[in-house]
Amino acid sequence: MTAAYRLEQAARESNGQLTYTLLEGSPRLGGKIRTLRKDGYIIERGPDSFLERKTSAVELCKELGLEDELVRNATGQSYVLIDQTLHPIPEGAVMGIPTSFRPFLMSKMFTPGAKLRAGADLFLSKSKGSEDQSVGFFFRRRFGNQVVDHLIEPLLSGIYGGDIDRLSLLSVFPQFYKIEQEKRSLILGLKSTQPTTPKKKIGQFLTLKSGLETLIETLASELVHGEIRTGTAVKQLQQKSSGGFTVNTESGTLDADAVLLALDHKQIPKLLKHEPVVQSLVDMPSSSVATVAMAFPKEAVSGLKDGTGFVVSKKSDYDITACTWTQKKWPHTTPEGHVLLRAYVGRPGNEAIIEQSDDAIVGIAMQDLKKVININEKPTFSVVTRWHQATPQYTVGHQKRIHTIKQTLQQNYPGLLLAGSSFEGLGLPDCIKQANEAAQELLSFIDSTATSTMVKK
Repeated sequence: MTAAYRLEQAARESNGQLTYTLLEGSPRLGGKIRTLRKDGYIIERGPDSFLERKTSAVELCKELGLEDELVRNATGQSYVLIDQTLHPIPEGAVMGIPTSFRPFLMSKMFTPGAKLRAGADLFLSKSKGSEDQSVGFFFRRRFGNQVVDHLIEPLLSGIYGGDIDRLSLLSVFPQFYKIEQEKRSLILGLKSTQPTTPKKKIGQFLTLKSGLETLIETLASELVHGEIRTGTAVKQLQQKSSGGFTVNTESGTLDADAVLLALDHKQIPKLLKHEPVVQSLVDMPSSSVATVAMAFPKEAVSGLKDGTGFVVSKKSDYDITACTWTQKKWPHTTPEGHVLLRAYVGRPGNEAIIEQSDDAIVGIAMQDLKKVININEKPTFSVVTRWHQATPQYTVGHQKRIHTIKQTLQQNYPGLLLAGSSFEGLGLPDCIKQANEAAQELLSFIDSTATSTMVKK
């Protein structure tokens, strides 16, 4: 939708020369952004926020007049659940990597041997060569298995929802590879980036007071010079010998000078059946997850520690992978005197669990939560959302594969572009950045084509 908005801006200045059509296969716009507003609660069924330091999302919100809607997450202690104990994440840990020695050494999360093994990072050499490697291999070599399994893996998997021993380091966390190459030790390298004088801790994430779907609603209201078709899946894409494309949909065909594909990567080989380079996208895995939002009166829940939630250690026997105490992390989402818990169900290798009924999934989440939280009533209501094959997995070599695909398409299909969570980042800011760049490329291509046509005439 961001790309459509950029085209809308160009259309307003084109005196009718530029038109665009947005084709959405589902009945609604917004993809994974879905907000439920019910009984005073604001419940996100997809992403609940975005990272402020990646500025594209903040800039878009401000551009759309939503600056006053922005709200920052409350800060607080986060925990890792190991067996039946909630362990506070050591102070100073950056994505699980210790930058303050005392909190890490005092933590009961690790054995003395594991702490000693983690200290090897201070002496190990940097990775040799520039070839990609898995996130798991990279961190296990530097810190050992226990620190990875108990702390680093739960935090990283909470973002990418997959197996870190398959995820690409260069695609997912290139900043850590860069620090290792420049500073050798991740601990020392990250420590050097921390402020010498402690600053007041503020939340790093932002959302919108009325829910993230407010962004979608606002974008949709801006799209007045284009044609918006929901419930219209693209069935085939054909390149025209004269330039441009014929787009075949369930309801007919339309011609386009340029096309941006922002869809599930597995659909692209179906649209470009005769282009070998995109067939590799069929093998690109995706992970599934279910989210369970449960509302309670405040007196029904006790034993919540001072904090905002927890992730679950890979080695612990739970079906949930994390839980957010939403009324603490995002106070504006929950009516006074109530509690809103949001649990995530479905581990890599055990994703079939999300196919169970809503009641069964709520029961699974409740059973796990009761091991660490006192809950003495059933939820006032619950909302289960299943995301089937929804999180693309950037496996080792992803960056090189995507570069090859994009380069080949540019040569063989001028005017055809790719963008979205399957390619260069999963988060909202990453997708918005891709959309901005793709829209600019589309406009530049159309402009160059028009100029070339005028010269020929």
